Amino acid sequence: MRKLLRFLKPYRKESVLGPLFKMLEALFELFIPLVVADIVDNGIATGDGSYILRHCGLMVLLGVIGLVCSITAQYFSAKAAVGMAADLRRDLFAHIGHLPFAEVDRFGTATLLSRTTADINQIQSAVNLVLRLFLRSPFIVFGAMIMAFTVSPRAATTFVGTIPALSVVVFGVMLISIPMQRRVQARLDRVLRLTRENLTGARVVRAFAREEESAKEFAAVNGELTRLQRFTGRFTALLNPITYVIINLSVLLIVWLGGVQVNMGNLQTGDVIALYNYMSQILIELIKMANFIILITKACASAGRINKIFDTPASLPTRKPEAAEQNGEKVSFRGVSLLYHKGAEQALQNITFSAAPGEVIGIIGGTGSGKSSLVNLIPRFYDVTAGAVLVDGVDVRDYGNVEELRHKIGIVPQKAELFAGTIRENLLFGNEHADDDALMEALKTAQAADFVLQKEGGLDAIVEQRGRNLSGGQKQRLSIARALVRRPEILILDDSASALDYATDAALRRALANLDYRPTVFIVSQRTASIREADRILVLEDGEAVGIGTHGELLRTCDIYREIHESQFGEEASV
Repeated sequence: MRKLLRFLKPYRKESVLGPLFKMLEALFELFIPLVVADIVDNGIATGDGSYILRHCGLMVLLGVIGLVCSITAQYFSAKAAVGMAADLRRDLFAHIGHLPFAEVDRFGTATLLSRTTADINQIQSAVNLVLRLFLRSPFIVFGAMIMAFTVSPRAATTFVGTIPALSVVVFGVMLISIPMQRRVQARLDRVLRLTRENLTGARVVRAFAREEESAKEFAAVNGELTRLQRFTGRFTALLNPITYVIINLSVLLIVWLGGVQVNMGNLQTGDVIALYNYMSQILIELIKMANFIILITKACASAGRINKIFDTPASLPTRKPEAAEQNGEKVSFRGVSLLYHKGAEQALQNITFSAAPGEVIGIIGGTGSGKSSLVNLIPRFYDVTAGAVLVDGVDVRDYGNVEELRHKIGIVPQKAELFAGTIRENLLFGNEHADDDALMEALKTAQAADFVLQKEGGLDAIVEQRGRNLSGGQKQRLSIARALVRRPEILILDDSASALDYATDAALRRALANLDYRPTVFIVSQRTASIREADRILVLEDGEAVGIGTHGELLRTCDIYREIHESQFGEEASV
């Protein structure tokens, strides 16, 4: 939690004024029992009505001042807590946006969403409560004890034994419940992950009539979370009753000792009432502290989870740059191997080939052969396990700023991803300074100009979240146009024409071949028709390169390529 306190620095004034006004409120509250005792001893005992009214007015005045101080403290505390949470959420989101893909895969989307929302909300509530109670409650507890000694030192000794006993209970529960809360949050992540999977895959679940199985799986995970929450709740619920027992025993002891002192003439009735009121104040504050401690334990667990993300480096490690090799190659793979995480099978093994400027490279292979893994190494979404990937003769790991590398690259991912907004706003992701002429040129090359112009608003037509109001082919063509707006030196099409018909696919490839800036193009595809005109074709099988050459050469020399082609066009097409 301490690491996250830096987000409170812009709110130093609010963080000071909030507790300060709360302590002022507490100070006025401590005078109330003395006024009540004075009313009992000097007003009620003598039957002086005017004396009673004057002191009742004083009590009302103290209450009003305390209320104003309380509202002011709440305002400053809430402003600091909400501002801190907003800054924390902003920086966490920015940090996640810069995390390497491998780390995002390791955390998982559900966990990152949970930590960006629920965990930060937990911290916001805790900070708000801390600013209001962290100083006020101890001040009331010890202030009431001191005021009790001014009334009757002998009876006040009860306070000396009560407060340490309560402290042991409160902090003992806190230390035990912190790890419990962490386990609860971890189980909550699992529930969120399963919920997200079932909601995003609802059509698949229904298509295969798996509703009952999905419900049972969710019930099992949710039941596990419920059992852990119940166990944790039962334990933390012990805090209030134990606190009440200790306080009420202390109250009985004070009343008994005070009654004895009154009978002996050492105390007045009002003093016993004051002692009782001070003990009641301690009871109320310790109950608040108990709930405060429970919330703090949850916030500490949430803070630990957030710090794990902040402690993860937000950038890939860089090396001391070496001089670029002047070999005329735009992209080179040299003995490249890739392992996503320890214990997994290698996704790529000893891949070696190169692509010249303006060359078109086709990449084909079965599902899971490593096609996407291969092209993801060029923009350095992942780091190689062995070997090297060079762009313009420089190892991608030697680029001082990875943005410098990625500005050279336009990539269309395997799954077309569009954002809520307009078509124009989505295209400007590729180049925020592009004008309408550049956008239309990219749309024409991507074979998307016709359907865009037919839409109401044209470039300003609305795109719903994830492109829900567009077909699969339209989303793919807009994704291609977005990459082309950048006019990249390297263009990567990762199976980005799978939803296009053959005629549109062929028109797209002809348009790409006629680009005036001649990028180096990598086309990943499952269809040989999409890559048959490429300058060279790389065939992958289980992460290994099993063939490289032109379409005709591979039909003669590569059995795997021939099988893929014949499965799509028949045996006579290979002759």
